[in-house]
Amino acid sequence: MTIEFAVTTRDTASGPVLELSGELDAATAPDALEAIRLLALSAGHQLLVDLSGLQFCDSSGVSVLIAARNVAVASGAAIALAAVPGDLARTLGLVGLAELFKSYPTTEDARKAWASSASGQ
Repeated sequence: MTIEFAVTTRDTASGPVLELSGELDAATAPDALEAIRLLALSAGHQLLVDLSGLQFCDSSGVSVLIAARNVAVASGAAIALAAVPGDLARTLGLVGLAELFKSYPTTEDARKAWASSASGQ
């Protein structure tokens, strides 16, 4: 049974939030990459990738996360992942990518951490 993929974006004071849900794989990665391409990122902001609704992520999905990081870095923005599913967290660790992403249990935790760092606390 395939779980329908959805990608949504919203703007916040800290920067854009990219929400990925369902199955992120070779068939759905192009939709996620298009959403990333359309993001309005500014230096000093944070791109927050909310993975709370993600049910599955293959290597194409990992490539999407790397692309999102590359876009953020090129814009002078930070990137953070929220609610990383256990299987994906394990995969990121095994392939040596966990250090590329700050990860938080929830989007609210990520926002609070960004606000603290932006204010110099």
